[in-house]
Amino acid sequence: MSIRIVLENPPEFYTNLDIVRGVVILNLSRPENVGAIVVKLEGESRTSLIAPYDNPSHNRDRGHGDTLLENHKILYKVGQVFPDESSRAPGPYLLNPGQHRFPFQFKLPFNNICGNPDAMARIGGILSPSGSLGLGFRVMDGSRQLLYRHVTKTLPPSFTGFPGQAEIRYYLKVTVQRPSLFRENWRYQMGFKFLPIEPPRPAKTNQEAYARRPFAFHPRPQPSAVPQQQQRQQRQPKKRSGFLDMLSPSQPPTMPPRPEEPPIPPPSVEISARLPHPAILTCHKPIPLRLIAKKLAPVQAEVYLIALQVDLIGKTVVRCHNLVNTEVTRWVITSRTGLNVLVSRPDDAVGTDFVVPDSLWSGFALPNTVMPSFVTCNLRRDYELELKLGLAWQLPGTSPQPSNSSSFFSSRNRVQPAPLRQELHLPLHFSSVQVFSGLTPPAALVEATLQGRRPASDANQRPSAPTSTPQRPPDLPPRPSPQPSAATAAPPAAATATTTTATTSSRPSFPDEPPYDDAPPTYEEAMAEMMTGPVFPPTGEGRPAYSGVTDENGPSSLPEGRGVGGAGAGSSSSSSSRQNGAANASGSRKR
Repeated sequence: MSIRIVLENPPEFYTNLDIVRGVVILNLSRPENVGAIVVKLEGESRTSLIAPYDNPSHNRDRGHGDTLLENHKILYKVGQVFPDESSRAPGPYLLNPGQHRFPFQFKLPFNNICGNPDAMARIGGILSPSGSLGLGFRVMDGSRQLLYRHVTKTLPPSFTGFPGQAEIRYYLKVTVQRPSLFRENWRYQMGFKFLPIEPPRPAKTNQEAYARRPFAFHPRPQPSAVPQQQQRQQRQPKKRSGFLDMLSPSQPPTMPPRPEEPPIPPPSVEISARLPHPAILTCHKPIPLRLIAKKLAPVQAEVYLIALQVDLIGKTVVRCHNLVNTEVTRWVITSRTGLNVLVSRPDDAVGTDFVVPDSLWSGFALPNTVMPSFVTCNLRRDYELELKLGLAWQLPGTSPQPSNSSSFFSSRNRVQPAPLRQELHLPLHFSSVQVFSGLTPPAALVEATLQGRRPASDANQRPSAPTSTPQRPPDLPPRPSPQPSAATAAPPAAATATTTTATTSSRPSFPDEPPYDDAPPTYEEAMAEMMTGPVFPPTGEGRPAYSGVTDENGPSSLPEGRGVGGAGAGSSSSSSSRQNGAANASGSRKR
C-alpha cells in the first residue's frame, strides 16, 4: 500500500486567492476496508524559547530553564474526498486492489483562523463518518487555541530562518481512516511555500521620507613657502662643538618666528537619503532611493563620494508565552568602494543640490531571502534601512606638485608629496520601512477592503450579531446563479466587514499587546466566493523565486516544549514524521 499527494500545476509558491488543487493517489495491493479519506489544509506558526532562571512570571511547577513552545493554527481546513458527502450508505467501504484517485481542492483564505474564537471553539474531537464509536479520525482541538493571545492579520509567509526558535509552515495532510481498533490510520503529509498578497498601496504623492545629516571637514593649514635661508639652516649638517666653542657666549642668529596664517576653511555639505512616503520596498525589486548633496558653506573646495554601502536590517520579534526575543538579520544590498563622484563643486552657490546618480544601486534588487513585513500572533518581522557613505575633501589620486627649493642634499626640482585627503564616513538610517511582496491584489478586492475599513461610528449605527461560516470546504454556501456586478456586490461586502469588526473588538485586550491596525476582511467575506486566483505581479511576469523556507518537506527544528501549546496541544505537530514521494503509510505515526 502507498499513498501520496500530487498537486495540479504547482507554482513557485501559493498566495491568497489561490485554489490548491490536487489528487490523492492510493495504491492497494489487496482489498481494504476504508471508512473515509480526509484531506486537511493546515498552517502553523510555532515558536520556542527557553525560560530564563530569573524570570518571575514563570510558573514554579514547570521548573526553570524549560523549553516552552507556542503553536498557533493560523490555517485549518478539512475536506472529505471519500465517500462523497451525498452518499448515505453506511460504511465501511471496500476498495479493490489497484490505484484509486481522489481529487480535492481548497481555497486559501486571506486572514488567519486562530484569531476567530467562534471558529476555534467549534473545531475538535473525533469525527466518525462510518457511525462507529471510536473508529473515526481526530481533528484539531480548537479550544486550546483560546488560551493564547491572537491577532487577526493576513496569513504570514513561509519562514524557517531561525532553527530551533521559530518557523511558519504550510502543508497538506491526508488521512485514510481504517474502521478497526487494531489498525492504525494511514497518513501522508506534503508541504508547500506560501507568500501573501500585499496590502493596498497608498496613492503616489510627491511626499518623501528622508534621513539627512550635515557635516564639515576639519580646517587645513595654509601651504606656506618656507624661506630658502631657513631651509638651508635646517638642512645643513650640524658642526661638531669643541672646548673653545663652549666658552664662546655667542649663538648663531635665529630667524624670527613667522606669524601663523589662518587655516583654509573646510567645506560643509548636507547629505540626505530619500524614499517615497510611506517608505515601501518591494521583494525582488531595487530600492527606490535618492541621494542628494547640498552645499552649505561658500568654500572653494571639491567634495567627492568615494564609498557607498546599503544594508537592509530585518528584526524578527519572537514571542512565546511571556518570553520575547528579537533576532536581527542584515542583508548587504550593495557595497561600492573606489568611487570618484563629485558631489560639491567650487563654483556652486550655497544651497545648490546635486543628485547622486542612482546607477550605483539601481541594478541591485532585494535578494529572494527577504520576506515581506508581517505580523502574526507570535511572530513579527520589521525592517530598517541603513546607508554608509564615505566622503573625501581632496581629489583621490591627486598627483604630487614639484618644488623649486634646492639644497645640498636635494635636486633643483624636488617633488613634494600632495597633502593627504580628509575622509569622513557618515551613517544614514531609516528606522522603519515596509517590505511588500509585489503581488498586487485585484482591484475588486481592494475596493471591498477599503469599504470594510469604515469608522467605528458607522459600525455602531448598524449593529449585527457576529456570524461565522463553516470551516470545511464541503459546507460552502451556495453561489448565486447570476453574476452580480460590482455595484451589487459592494453592500454585502460592507455589511460583512461590519460584522468582522464587531467580532474582533470583542476580543479581550492585553496591556503588552502592540496596537495593530484593523485587519482587512477575509477573502470569503469580501468577495462572496465570486473571485479566484491566480495572482501575478503587476508587470505580468511569472512569480519569482522565494526562499523563505529552505525545505518545506523537511522535519521541524523546534523541540517538543512544555506547557500550553506544546506536544499536547491537541493538533498534529510539524515534528511528526514526514513522507516524501510514494512512501509506505503503514510506518506513519498513529494519532
